[in-house]
Order: sequence, then C-alpha cells, then structure tokens
Amino acid sequence: MRPREHALTKASAGPSLADLGSVDVTSAAFKADPFPFYARLRDEAPVFPVLVRRKQRAWLVTRYDDVVAVLKEHETFAKDRTAAMSPEQLARAPRVPRVFAALERNLLALDGSDHARLKALVHRAFTASTVERMRAMAEVVSAAALDRVEAMGDFDLVADFGLPVPLTIIGRILGVPDRDHAKFGRWWRAFVAVGANANPLFLFPSMLRLVWYLRGLIQSRRKRPADDLVSALVLAQEGDDRLTDDEILAMVLLLLSAGHETTVNLIGSGMLALLSHSAELARLRREPELLGSAVEELLRFAGPAETATERYAMRDVVIAGAHIPKGEMVLAVLASANRDATKFDRPDALDVARANNRHVAFGLGLHHCLGAPLARMEARVAIGALVARAPRLRLRVPPEQLRWRPGFILRGLESLPVSF
Repeated sequence: MRPREHALTKASAGPSLADLGSVDVTSAAFKADPFPFYARLRDEAPVFPVLVRRKQRAWLVTRYDDVVAVLKEHETFAKDRTAAMSPEQLARAPRVPRVFAALERNLLALDGSDHARLKALVHRAFTASTVERMRAMAEVVSAAALDRVEAMGDFDLVADFGLPVPLTIIGRILGVPDRDHAKFGRWWRAFVAVGANANPLFLFPSMLRLVWYLRGLIQSRRKRPADDLVSALVLAQEGDDRLTDDEILAMVLLLLSAGHETTVNLIGSGMLALLSHSAELARLRREPELLGSAVEELLRFAGPAETATERYAMRDVVIAGAHIPKGEMVLAVLASANRDATKFDRPDALDVARANNRHVAFGLGLHHCLGAPLARMEARVAIGALVARAPRLRLRVPPEQLRWRPGFILRGLESLPVSF
C-alpha cells in the first residue's frame, strides 16, 4: 500500500483542529463532501469529538483499524445506552416518546442475550437465500420504473427511480398492498426526517400513522398468515419462543431502514459516482460481468451509511491517544475507514474492477447490517438495469449544485436530475 494520503495538508487546511470541532457533521453542506475532513482527522486527530443531534457529544473514530475495533469490541462499546450511561447522562440524553419506546428494543439497540435471542428468531425469517428468491420481483419492478422514466426523458433519478423502486420492493416483501405504497412511503419519510434534524412535532402524526398501520398489519398476519416477511416474523419460533408484536414492529422499521433507505442512498450516490467517472461507467457497460465488484466499489466509495449506528463506551477508554469517558457516544466513521490509504490503494479513485475490496460499508461483527443481502441485491438489479438501458444517461446540473440531505448516520442525495 502507498503511504497514508490526505486531501488537506496543514498548510492548506485553514481552520485549526479546535475550530473543526464546531463543524456540523449533520448539515447538508458537510454531506456534500465530507472526505477531506475525514482525511485530515485520520492524519492529525483520528478520534475526534463533535456535537451531533441536540448538541450531544460524539467521538468520531476515523482510521480503518480503529473502526474495526469499535465494531467488534462489543463488551467495550455497547449498543444499549442504558447499560453504559450513568443516571445523570441518561437524564440529559434525548428521550423517545412513550408511544415509540418499544421501537428502541431492536437488534441495533441491544447487546448480549437479548440481541442473540432476537437475531436467532429473525434469521429464521430473513436469510440471504430468501432475499435471492426476491430477485425476479425486483427485476420486474426496476424494469417498470425504467419504462416510466424513459418516457419522461428528463427525470429525477432519486424521486422517480431511487425512491419508488426499493419502496415497492420492500413493501411487497413485507406484505404491504400496492394500493397503500404511496401513503406508506410518506409516513416512512417522516421517520427518516427525524434523523435529519427535522422538528419531530410536525412529523409526529405521520410517524404515528405508520406505527398504527404496521400494528394492524401484524395483527392481520397473526390471524391469516400470507407469503410475506411480516407473516414469516409472526411464525418465527425458537423452541417455545416467539417474537412479540412490539419486537416485530421494531424489526420491520429496522428492515425499512436497512432494505429501503440504504438502497435509495446507494442508488443515488452510486449513480452519481458513475456519471462523474465516465471511464469507469464506460468500462462497466463494456464489461457487465463487473457489476458485482462495481456495486462493492460504490459501497466503499459512496456508501449509504456515513457512520455506523451509535455505540456507547462501557468504561473510560483510550483510542489513538484520545480519552473517551464512560457512557459517551462513539461513532465509527465507515466513510472514512473506506478511504484509508493504509488499507486501499488509490482510496479516492473509483475502480469498478477493484479486487480484495474489504470495505466496511455494512459494518462488522454482531451488528453487521441485517439488510445487507437485500441492499446488495436491489442495488445490483437497479444499477445494472440503469447502466444497460440508458447508455446516454447524463447529469442535467453540475455536481456542485446537487442538494444533499442533512442527517445523522446516513448520507444521500435529495435529488439527482438526469436525462435518459
């Protein structure tokens, strides 16, 4: 590997490290190009404190090896904040409205035996082979969406393709009737907007409607199971153990994030990366057998999750010389680890044929993204169809004019205006 590369040198970096602590890493402006910021942190301050939602301090871990350690050391970096925080820290932490409290008990927020129990039950309903059987349906949905946008000529690749294709697929997988997809999508966007620092008071009605709708769907499947994922979760059993309605609800919302929101961002950001690297896009068109490695490279280069979901220090811990107090939030920055020059040759270059691509776009360890097989399958189908059917696809605005969504954890475009 080459020596560690960085996008900003001390001479050209401008603000001091102390000033960088005031950077809003959840803002749309930051999301447009976070990579120089992370490159500087890897060189000068690989573990760095910033303020995130509601002025809560979080420690950004940016080097590949340190990111892997945080993701794998479950006894030091817990998912369950109640196990790590002191009573005083919990009192200051953001509170979840009681009506949504059950949603906190999901695979991403639990550790130990609680996590193992849920994972064992859910894996009986959601496996890589199950996802692969959904490929034919995903191909039909993608083809129909391409028919629509081809007729339009000019279209928004996010709003007209990237959003509706994964939503239709995950809706059908869950068992949501096609007639309900539009309102279901509106309600889900309200949930996502809370993570983007929107005012939850305005979003509460839509969030509540989504929860009520899903509870109704779960009750319906308990009475009359069908050939869908909600039914599979209802029927999942380990001995005498079954999932409760609250656990299924939390799991469905987690799968919506993993199987829909992640894929939307990957399609949008991935296609922007390809359209901005014409030689790599041309190579992929010439060699469609590279689609698998191309999607893995897009996950590394423009991954849909900027950081892993939050962890909390179970004790005072030192990483790369930085002291992280017990109970504080730790964010493993996947986007930074995936550009670490000690692990990737030419990390800031897009290479659709990249081999030995050990990216961490879906995390690692016990909390590796459950929806990774679904996201990979949908991205291969959707991006493969776009590349094959739209040989003259091009951007309608300069990349610097594109709008990115503000937010926490995820990174994605608001829109991507293109011509077919």
